Amino acid sequence: MVGVVVVSHSRALARAAVTLARQMAPDPALHLGIAAGLDDDTLGTDAAAVAEAVAIADGAAGGAAGDGVVVLMDLGSAVLSAELALDLLADDALSSRVTLCPAPFVEGLVAAAVTAAGGGTRARVVAEALAGLGGKQAQLAPAAPEPPSAPEPPSPPEPGPGEVRAEFTVRGEHGLHARPAALLVRSLHGFDAAVRLRNLTTGAGPARADSLLAVATLGAAEGHRIQVVAAGPQARSAVDELLRLAGRAFDDS
Repeated sequence: MVGVVVVSHSRALARAAVTLARQMAPDPALHLGIAAGLDDDTLGTDAAAVAEAVAIADGAAGGAAGDGVVVLMDLGSAVLSAELALDLLADDALSSRVTLCPAPFVEGLVAAAVTAAGGGTRARVVAEALAGLGGKQAQLAPAAPEPPSAPEPPSPPEPGPGEVRAEFTVRGEHGLHARPAALLVRSLHGFDAAVRLRNLTTGAGPARADSLLAVATLGAAEGHRIQVVAAGPQARSAVDELLRLAGRAFDDS
């Protein structure tokens, strides 16, 4: 599993961000390291502390035989300290297993954590983190003016060979917001199936069901009808699992 390291000027900020990410990705096997602040009260970054956190994360990720480490930084000297930390690592091979990711700090960390916990590769973790603002941008983008007579959302295409299809209605009061969406994404880990979702109420999608940010772009609110389309050897099992979780509102209280 890919390890993640958080570099911040503030230790309190880093701990809070990691706590939030843990809410979305509670897998105890996921390593979320912190290299933040000069102490609990003093702001600053320390390249040596970053290098140490990276080495620990690499070991947790399996070392030379593992999946590597993704480092997220808040701003300014945190980036410089992370770059210097790579130079401080004694092992050049270790440096090659580390990616410094210029993703948004909080959204990127949550996306990275969920993707890493789901078994994503280092490249996939980085890609999901970089797309971290996608859900917020889709939700807050100015609405396009409607034509005089707005058409109904297009009908979904006919099922392809071997596809399994189903529908569920979003039950949570706040829709598929971050926590239930993260559970939805995590629930598909381990299934040999490609699953996509489409918001039949708005026409949004299709979106990859194993991507937290893709699910967020559906804008799935309470009462929206969501179509599930799965293909692969375990498509039926994956769909059944999603329907089971949807039936209990993805544990959203």
